[in-house]
Amino acid sequence: MIESSSHFICLWDNQMKSAYNIHVNGVLHCRVRYSQLLGLHEQIKKEYGSNVVPAFPPKKIFTLTPAEVEQRREQLEKYMQAIRQDPLLGASELFNSFLRKAQQETQQIPTEEVAIDICLCNGQKVTVNIFTSYKTEDVLDAVATKLDLPDDLVGYFSLFLVREGVDGSLSFVRKLQEFELPYVSITSSRSSEFHIVLRKSYWDMAYDSDVMENRVGLNLLYAQTVSDIERGWILVNKDQHRQLKSLQEKGSKKEFIHLGQTLKYYGYIKFDPCVTDFPEKGCQVIVSAGNNELNFHVKLPNEQMKEGSFKVTRMRCWRITSSQVPIANGTTNPCSSGQFEIKLELSFEYLMSKDRLQWVTITSDQAIMMSICLQSMVDELMVKKSGGSIKKMLRKRHNGSIHRSDSQQAVKSSPLLDSPDSNREQIVKLSTKLTSVSLRGVSASNLANNISNYAFEGIGDDDL
Repeated sequence: MIESSSHFICLWDNQMKSAYNIHVNGVLHCRVRYSQLLGLHEQIKKEYGSNVVPAFPPKKIFTLTPAEVEQRREQLEKYMQAIRQDPLLGASELFNSFLRKAQQETQQIPTEEVAIDICLCNGQKVTVNIFTSYKTEDVLDAVATKLDLPDDLVGYFSLFLVREGVDGSLSFVRKLQEFELPYVSITSSRSSEFHIVLRKSYWDMAYDSDVMENRVGLNLLYAQTVSDIERGWILVNKDQHRQLKSLQEKGSKKEFIHLGQTLKYYGYIKFDPCVTDFPEKGCQVIVSAGNNELNFHVKLPNEQMKEGSFKVTRMRCWRITSSQVPIANGTTNPCSSGQFEIKLELSFEYLMSKDRLQWVTITSDQAIMMSICLQSMVDELMVKKSGGSIKKMLRKRHNGSIHRSDSQQAVKSSPLLDSPDSNREQIVKLSTKLTSVSLRGVSASNLANNISNYAFEGIGDDDL
């Protein structure tokens, strides 16, 4: 399995000789042969030197036995994981372009000019002409040009792959990355349920003022705020709803957004219902990400509803694990169908109280997207802590060239390479301690995240 930043990629054996399927979040991304991976290895060695590149599984003169085939696959997994985890190699254009080319070849989509629809948060579609070989940054730039969004604001927005339900509900699949081609990704989904949506890519509402200085930026932010309110992602009482409606009728977009900023869950991303082991195993939960936290709305076994938040500043690290689960076929033996689906889990180690850490696990198809949210929150906190420029960070992120030192790679989910062995839990290397953001504890008597009342908020922004 391979992964870009927090994006989960698996390496599976293919029926073709020496061929491997690479999956991103459980979806086929590309198919590669051993010779292609060897070619990539040689290119990386030539570009960066032999001392930087990890060992590559050697060629074999004779036909491989089944055991040797599996051994090679495992070695290739480790190799690709090492490349992805390296801050220089993993973010390189050489590596990302290899995955993009392989994606295009696997889906057999020729390079040609096409039209692609990008959805805005208000449901409006922006059609742009691109080439099928355009990477994510190129498509984002094309949309920005079509909308007349200034270049210095492009980095404040990102493209997201979403799935729209028949009831109009929106489910985030992932944030599109530089290792994929948006047109190929949306086409290969082969379903009208999937769309590419333009949304803001930052968390701190203080940066809204930068966006609102521009007419196009203001309109995009306004459309997102209206949409999030209509979907119920932002909580509004009757009096607030009346005020918002009045501002909407007057066309007072800035005032509308300013009021929205005071509302609960403004700027959060809401995920589909899933399962958690906190405060006890098997609890149904709705997770939302925003304001440097993961918010839990938990349904306990006794049908009680509890709410609380886990602050990213109190997360020591996190990991993503996967396993294969047999797809039920209506028989007493679910394995007889021979088909499996990938089960994803996001687990984070949380500072519950001074000197007491506890692992919390979320089982969700959107675990990768949650991980991406956490990582981007940490990026912003680090820039804020160091007094750096959010504009520069966003633009670097947009250009795919943000590099962090070892001390800055805190709370970054590591790449994960999976094994077809459905009985083996997949391990991902834990990220390092959060060195640039304080992990100060609180006294037990003042513990805000006391499990007895389920108010597990922890450290707030003022404690940074």
